[in-house]
Amino acid sequence: MDKIETRTSRPALLRSGLALALMLAPFAAAQAYVGPGAGLSLLGALWGVVAAIGAALLFVVLWPIRRLRRRKKAEAAARNEQAARPVAGDEADNGPTHS
Repeated sequence: MDKIETRTSRPALLRSGLALALMLAPFAAAQAYVGPGAGLSLLGALWGVVAAIGAALLFVVLWPIRRLRRRKKAEAAARNEQAARPVAGDEADNGPTHS
């Protein structure tokens, strides 16, 4: 069986690269002015992305702490409720008496 050659020949690859370089050459020397409006828009978008990433990291870090505080609060409430509940037989029967 003959092996099919799938690689591009070097001269064709070199010609393609040279053609691409020649097409993009006029744009290499382009100088552009970025006005204050575009610059402020870019900075505002950047600050938005930074703030979103910071908020996401903050929530990820604080989530276990909030969960732990809620669990401790629920356990304390359960203990207080259990301590406030009278134990059967400890208090006198204050119900209606039928004499």
